[in-house]
Amino acid sequence: MIRCHLARLMGEHKMKIVDVARETGLNRNTVTLLYKETAQRIDLDALDKLCKLFECEVADILEFMPDDEP
Repeated sequence: MIRCHLARLMGEHKMKIVDVARETGLNRNTVTLLYKETAQRIDLDALDKLCKLFECEVADILEFMPDDEP
């Protein structure tokens, strides 16, 4: 499974969903889905904007976690 660490990054920067949406130009719903880890897909442009905003790498936002099932 893929984990999204947007909520952690936002907490570290003391930002709200509306702040991220305003700063990046992303749709508020897109940011909300990533924040709640319910997004089914993410646009590369959205990742690019988030990386620029938080001055981080893609791996700081998304992380692969192996399933515990055999």
